[in-house]
Amino acid sequence: MRLERTVTVDVPLSQAFGFLADFTTTTQWDPGTVSTVRQHGDGGVGTTYLNTSRFLGRETSLTYAVEELVPDHRIRLRGENKTVVSVDTMSFRRKGRLTEVTYTAEFTFKGASRFLAPLLKPAFIRLGNDAEAGLRSALSGLRRSA
Repeated sequence: MRLERTVTVDVPLSQAFGFLADFTTTTQWDPGTVSTVRQHGDGGVGTTYLNTSRFLGRETSLTYAVEELVPDHRIRLRGENKTVVSVDTMSFRRKGRLTEVTYTAEFTFKGASRFLAPLLKPAFIRLGNDAEAGLRSALSGLRRSA
């Protein structure tokens, strides 16, 4: 399952990148996130985070690792637990004086949960819509706090 959302905000690209490259900020923009804690690293490639989210009324945790970090351009993290692998990619580009952020989440279900995945599509679409709204709000708030 793949979700992709794009937001365009009036915030400097480097500021948006810096905010989102620190994955602990998910609590500020992803409504499903309960907590995200950096476990190891300085935020660069190899850094790991423990993300706990609430989805369909249940809490689940994934351990994410930064797989790619190209400053002011792209960050890719891979999260995994016993039932799912999630690859989250955030791409950044200038659009005039604005910043465009494209967030892509690709979920691969493991074991028996892969048979339930098609039934979860509406819930994942809602999750994507909520994350898009959260991204737009949090990034727009950066402008006010700068």
